[in-house]
Amino acid sequence: MSALVLIILAIVIFVVAYLTYGRYLAKTWGIDPTRKTPAYELEDGVDYCPAKTPVLMGHHFSSIAGAGPINGPIQAAFFGWIPCFLWIVIGGIFFGAVQDFGALFVSIRHKGKSLGEVIEENIGRRTRVLFTVFAWLVLLLVIAAFGDIVANSFIGASHGGSASNGSVATASLLFIPLAIGFGFLVYRKNAPMVVASVVGVILLAACVAIGLVCPLDLPKNFWIGFVFLYIIIASVTPVWILLQPRDYLSSFLLYFMMIAAVVGIIGATIVNPESVKIVTPAFTGFAVVNNYLFPTLFITIACGAISGFHSLIASGTTSKQLANEKDAQMVGYGSMLIECVLAVISLIAIGTLSVDGSQAAVKEALGLSAISPTIIFGTAISNFFATIGFGASAVAATKTIIMLAVSCFCLTSLDTGTRLGRFMFQELFAGTNAGKKLKLDNMYVATVITAFFGFVLCLAGYTKVWPLFGAANQLVAVPAFLAIAAYLKKIGRNNKMLYIPIVFMAVATISSLILTFKNNVLGIMGGAAGTALFTNVLQCVIIVPLVILAIILIVDGSKVLFGKKAAK
Repeated sequence: MSALVLIILAIVIFVVAYLTYGRYLAKTWGIDPTRKTPAYELEDGVDYCPAKTPVLMGHHFSSIAGAGPINGPIQAAFFGWIPCFLWIVIGGIFFGAVQDFGALFVSIRHKGKSLGEVIEENIGRRTRVLFTVFAWLVLLLVIAAFGDIVANSFIGASHGGSASNGSVATASLLFIPLAIGFGFLVYRKNAPMVVASVVGVILLAACVAIGLVCPLDLPKNFWIGFVFLYIIIASVTPVWILLQPRDYLSSFLLYFMMIAAVVGIIGATIVNPESVKIVTPAFTGFAVVNNYLFPTLFITIACGAISGFHSLIASGTTSKQLANEKDAQMVGYGSMLIECVLAVISLIAIGTLSVDGSQAAVKEALGLSAISPTIIFGTAISNFFATIGFGASAVAATKTIIMLAVSCFCLTSLDTGTRLGRFMFQELFAGTNAGKKLKLDNMYVATVITAFFGFVLCLAGYTKVWPLFGAANQLVAVPAFLAIAAYLKKIGRNNKMLYIPIVFMAVATISSLILTFKNNVLGIMGGAAGTALFTNVLQCVIIVPLVILAIILIVDGSKVLFGKKAAK
């Protein structure tokens, strides 16, 4: 299979889906351009703040992307490229984009409140409390993991990192004042968006250039401290001064990365078609190396097909900035489809490098001591440009820019996740602090508590429970779909397009948790000791309440959705 054929096919399918199914959903659900959005109705200049459509698109896209659409397809490619491609396409169009669009829609119809609040109003208070606590804990895991990932991407050359890492660190630091300046000019000085964008992109390129010339050389511990201090500040500052402009400008890095990948594929196809041939098998089987196609594939490829985390973003930060309901389709449905294109590019990256779809094969072929999906992605794209005839310096710069892009998206997801955690913590304790000096629903208190526990989990070793994140993340999608469906039923709109996603994601997540539980039990019975034994026991202890929680959420939601029970 030619990589060029695959990427063109994907782009055409996603464009058609946006123009047909996306518009069908907007019409069916009752998108109303004349309706006043919470961004204007509740504008406070901190969280509720109307954003220009390109800016909000950039924020949402950068926040949902992270490293997920790169990691997932590369990690799941050992099943073959066909099942991965089909899940990205089908999942993205009928599951992920529908969830993101729907979560944004129901949130703006509930004054920009988070998904937990929407669940309480349409399903019940118990379901809301359970969901909010669960989602907050998932966000702590996201904060811990992404904090570690960002810190690792900044480690200097003399501290176990590389010069590229130092370049990423320099560019990222310079990027912060650039974003602040952009926000000030656009939202306080009313600078024209086109002019500001052109200048912003030029200065962004300058940040990258300075980073290449002047890489920082600092240890990981410094960067962990810096990252967590940054997210505490970033998550309480007005969205117009940092979050909106930084995410908007960050999105240009991702656009550049994706456009460069497509140009590289086209150019390499012209010069040497064999260099962009997908060598990974089309399909390797339903059971590969103790992994089953179902549910493993559907948990591993999350971002790029469907990710429960997206629904938290759509109903958390994005809904509070949407200026007009008509933009919900572009921001919610469209951003997810663009992410799906990135996932296909990631699949092409591993497909052109590995004869069996495994990262181990790539590691051996490239002669590297360490490998990661980001390295695989960057290597494949830079190889395309090497085939075209670009020099070594240009190829190296391409890899650095890709690392910078991935780092920026992880940082974006990180402080957005912290802000979301703050929202949920505040909502959970709203109205319970009368007469208390330490008010848990205070914005600053909620932020510090959320960031602190994320920091502790980062240092304590989140990797021991990280294998459960995939299923936990996908589990968030189930109550998200239930909340959307319950609201549509309440207002008399068609919600049947959500039934299959609800059932499929519920079965996939519970099956994954049960299989993981079985493997941990087998590990315990097989004589696991020390850290391995502790990890097996810890995961078993966590899995049991997760499965119980999933069942409660499904039962409560189903009673409202398919019965006559009213929300309470």
